[in-house]
Amino acid sequence: MKSLFERLRTRRLASTFVLLATLSVAIVAGSFAAHGVRGQEKQNSSTDASPLKMANSATPPNEFVKIAKEVGPAVVNINTETLPKQSANKGRRNPHNRIQPIPQNPGDDDNEDQQPQQGQGQGQDNFQDFFNRFFGGQIPDQDGGDDGSVRESLGSGFIVDPKGYIITNNHVIEKADKIYVKLSTDPDTQDLGRPARVIGTDKATDLAVIKIDTNTPLPTVKMGNSDTANVGDWVEAIGSPFALSQSVTAGIISAKNRTIEPGASGQFQHFIQTDAAINPGNSGGPLLNMNGEVIGVNTAIFTQSNGYQGIGFAMPSRTVVEIYNDLISPSHKVTRGSIGIQFRQGLSGAVNRVYGFKNGVLVQEVQPGGPAEKAGLKPGDIIITVDGRSIKDGDDLVNEIASRRPGSTIRLSYMRDGKPADTTVTIGDRDKVFAELGGQITEKDQEEKGDAGESKLGIVVRETSPATAGKLHSPGMVIQSVRTGSFADLQGLQPGLVIIRINKQPTGTKEQYDAVVSSLKTGDDVVFEVIDPRRPGDGINYVGGTL
Repeated sequence: MKSLFERLRTRRLASTFVLLATLSVAIVAGSFAAHGVRGQEKQNSSTDASPLKMANSATPPNEFVKIAKEVGPAVVNINTETLPKQSANKGRRNPHNRIQPIPQNPGDDDNEDQQPQQGQGQGQDNFQDFFNRFFGGQIPDQDGGDDGSVRESLGSGFIVDPKGYIITNNHVIEKADKIYVKLSTDPDTQDLGRPARVIGTDKATDLAVIKIDTNTPLPTVKMGNSDTANVGDWVEAIGSPFALSQSVTAGIISAKNRTIEPGASGQFQHFIQTDAAINPGNSGGPLLNMNGEVIGVNTAIFTQSNGYQGIGFAMPSRTVVEIYNDLISPSHKVTRGSIGIQFRQGLSGAVNRVYGFKNGVLVQEVQPGGPAEKAGLKPGDIIITVDGRSIKDGDDLVNEIASRRPGSTIRLSYMRDGKPADTTVTIGDRDKVFAELGGQITEKDQEEKGDAGESKLGIVVRETSPATAGKLHSPGMVIQSVRTGSFADLQGLQPGLVIIRINKQPTGTKEQYDAVVSSLKTGDDVVFEVIDPRRPGDGINYVGGTL
């Protein structure tokens, strides 16, 4: 006989089965009903729907379309190859890559014929490919081929002469061993393009002229006048961002006369600012007005991501035309005037009030034996006019003097101790003034620091501390500064590295270092043994070349 518990459990199970059976019937019935409705909807849909058709009406082309069709054929891709070069350190700046962040705390020292100070580069590494300096660098290995690989870079340019003359940025082709140009009409199967050669370059404005050979006239652009462009005007950019050729973007002129690099490196770079999208690979491409005329060469961007952030910079066409005409001349170089003075830009109002001037340039230094000293100028003089034209500030003076040909004369009016005076100055060649000034600085540094390596190698050094020498298990000389373009710079030496031997000779003390360096002669092979004290575990690096 079943217990009460067993009887109750049996009843619950029976009730559960009845409930599940009822639900199952309901679900099945609902499913049939739903399928019947869905099937009917599907049948009605296929009966009632009409096929889609495209309208044949054409949208009238706007000005951007017209400009792209007209100018596009004259815009080219520029590919470069740089052969591997030995480097002391990984991660050196890519010379083809100008998109880098603008410095947040720029310096304020300027001079009328200034070069970088000893141990500094040509300005900050300010912009990465458009500008790590604007546009050249779809480069996976920015160290440039320590593994023996060839480094490749990409930029843009535009044809200005049917014979094959092309304007681009200097940083696009700088230090390249091979340059290739691909036209918009060249087949995609053509790997790199047509070989090109350099006609001339100008680092001060980051402009270059290259040329390709052609049997037929090539399409060209029209050069416009950047002076007539206004803030708010529509502009269009064409180039090869991220290797995407013939890309077109549009925006407006955001500002004019922007200087983005402090000191000497920015003296001749006063850009048009635009919000037209510009990215790595656009370097050297044209910025166009609504007449389809080139009013600028896309050169740099402000970026914290190496990509477009709404702020791009183009070298104005007025500057581009002047530089181009100099670079295609028989000398293939840009000659600028100089009078050999230094000044400080952006002086406070207090200085102006004490010295009694609103506009003009306060002379800070006068180069001994230079044009200004020969004309009687002294530190503390305030240059007011050049040939009767009022001088607003240092940039105005630099532009005025640099545009004059060496050997020509100008009449300077100035204030000295509150009294007006004037003099005639014979313009000098800026490059020669630089060379003379650089020689004086070198001699002065050698006298003050006793550094035998500065003139020959381009470096200033000091002995390592006992703690550093112990960590490296070897004494040596710490590099304090490297002069841009010097032998040491070309070999990849950088501040902070420790030289423990040169040509197998120890350099643990200043006397040993000076003795080794003093014995070096032009044409000698020079090999440095260097250690990075931040990564002593990496061991010794061997870096060298022919002096």
